[in-house]
Amino acid sequence: MLWATAAAAALGFLIALEVTARRYGLPGPIASQAREVIFAPKSGFLLYASMALMMVVLTWRQRFIAMAAAIGIDLALVLVRWVFDIRTTDGHPFGNGALWVILGCAVIAVTHRTGQERLLLLKGVGLGLLLVAGRKTGDTWLLITSKTRPAVLDPYLATADHALGDPSWLVGRAVRATGPVGAHVLDFVYVQLAVAAVVIALYQLRNVAAERRFPSHHLVRTFLLIGLLGPGIYMIFPVVGPIFAYGTGAFGTGGGHWALANLWPDVPPPLTTPHAMPYDQITPRNCMPSLHTAWATAIFIHSRKGPRILRFAGTFWLIATLGATLGFGYHYGVDLIAGVVFVFTVEAALRSYDRGWDRPGIQLVAYGVMVFAALLVSYRYLSVEMATHPRVFGPLLVLAMVSVIYGYVRTTKLWEPKAAAVPQPEPQPELV
Repeated sequence: MLWATAAAAALGFLIALEVTARRYGLPGPIASQAREVIFAPKSGFLLYASMALMMVVLTWRQRFIAMAAAIGIDLALVLVRWVFDIRTTDGHPFGNGALWVILGCAVIAVTHRTGQERLLLLKGVGLGLLLVAGRKTGDTWLLITSKTRPAVLDPYLATADHALGDPSWLVGRAVRATGPVGAHVLDFVYVQLAVAAVVIALYQLRNVAAERRFPSHHLVRTFLLIGLLGPGIYMIFPVVGPIFAYGTGAFGTGGGHWALANLWPDVPPPLTTPHAMPYDQITPRNCMPSLHTAWATAIFIHSRKGPRILRFAGTFWLIATLGATLGFGYHYGVDLIAGVVFVFTVEAALRSYDRGWDRPGIQLVAYGVMVFAALLVSYRYLSVEMATHPRVFGPLLVLAMVSVIYGYVRTTKLWEPKAAAVPQPEPQPELV
């Protein structure tokens, strides 16, 4: 019943988003995904990652067959495009085969499976399609934010960022100093965040085929909920980022004539009274909070119980993502703090739901929501005071973030099952 309700809610949300996008003359998530059945997909890596998630419910023999089928279909489509000179400059030359396999497994589940086997296979298909739909939904949300929010609040965040020492400007200059090598590494980490998440998720779901059930909590759920809730906050607090609001940066064209000035990353913006500024209807308003930071933090959290190599990868991905979000001028420092508070609150809510809402869980989620709301309000209405008194507000911002992290760690440790002490046999009296 829960899976059916979630599927119905997701379908209804996709339809509503499709209708909204059509009103603005944009392709919606359903149309965009349907197009990738035949045409070159936007991200072939993501489609294969989605297929890998789906295959956690299959046996090893079935996995080899599915992978071979996907690769064979992609090779056939590449050959057809080459014969008919169909260009794929706007997408990847591979990935369609993975989507075909996912859809084929859905057909097999309905026509050739029954009972628990059908339900498990449909859950696997749903998991893979949800990851794909999440990406398409996010793309559509970003387009809608650019159409419906003509003014952005970047000057408020740039002013508030003085309390943290303008980290985007500092890291931007550091990344530029590393040259093209550092920039390419950070760009790869930034773009392939979903693939890294799939690696962690595959480790968490490695026993699904053997146990014939999914674990109560895993990374995919956190990822999807972040992607569902985050864009709604974009609509409340539209921000485009330093490289777009403050001109041409080190890694490409910024805002052009829409920018307030050509400052990033060389000169921090001057301290002036902030105001909402008009911006184009193309650039997404996707900065507050930083969802890339939230997703990378979720990867870090879920990698803590894995083997050493996964823990190392989770730490690396978090650090590199923070460097990319700031170093490329996509986010302000205050965005990152809000993103960390956001993800720990989401993670706390999911874990509380799994184990049953109790007093510590409710208090933790309520505290995270309160801190997140306080951050947004302070960025909007106290930005000048924050910039004027950085020695007061800078530590306060960091302390607010750390307090949510500490509350999460402390509460989740209380939830961990404690090993029961093995009773020791009482010594028997010696017989004389």
